[in-house]
Amino acid sequence: MQTQPVVAVDNVTKTYGKANEKQYQALKGVTFDVQPGEFVGIMGASGSGKTTLLNILSTLDRPTSGHVAINGQDVTKLRGNRLSDFRAKQVGFIFQDFNLLENLTARENIALPMALQNAGAKAQQAAVDKVAATLGIAGVLDHYPTELSGGQKQRVAAARALMQEPAILFGDEPTGALDSQSARDLLDTMQHLNQEQGVSILLVTHDPFSASYASRILFIKDGQVGTELRHAGKSQEAFYQEILNTLGTFQK
Repeated sequence: MQTQPVVAVDNVTKTYGKANEKQYQALKGVTFDVQPGEFVGIMGASGSGKTTLLNILSTLDRPTSGHVAINGQDVTKLRGNRLSDFRAKQVGFIFQDFNLLENLTARENIALPMALQNAGAKAQQAAVDKVAATLGIAGVLDHYPTELSGGQKQRVAAARALMQEPAILFGDEPTGALDSQSARDLLDTMQHLNQEQGVSILLVTHDPFSASYASRILFIKDGQVGTELRHAGKSQEAFYQEILNTLGTFQK
């Protein structure tokens, strides 16, 4: 039985600039799928197109041509409130700089997606308690972001992203602002969510160590997916070395 991809990207292009001006093509026909329960990494140098691709996948931007389907829904056709509702329920997002609201407690920040959907207080509290227990942050729920470490802030951000049990969790360099131990803790948590709870993850990163947690890596260069690596039962150390070797040849 064939399962439907949780993310299906079909010949996506993105061109910046008006027709009568100098144009820049950031994406040049990108096609790939993310299967349910898969942990996919996307790597590429600055200017390769990975941020543009992530913005399109997460419905923050639209492709010039091509289609993106998430959970079977063509998101390139959604507009207005339908798009907002879809994004709130189907897409989770962890940003590099946390994007927490400083005047809200950790609990209130985590509950925000459900609060914006007008969910009841009891439902919000139950969902927050559940995800906080999973991420090991139950003890900091009443603290404000200024009282939290970088690692704790990113776990709060991850909890917020998971509140609606999204079809896909996107990470945009989520370890970029963390010290090495906090980064490792977050990656271990993401790997646990993927392997034990079946959360589908797509991680955009330039960091080979972060990428070594993925089951499959797509390398993007000059707006196109060029090389693919699969973890395929290797040790993490061996996969990490393979990533380093690939980056060495890919970026020449």
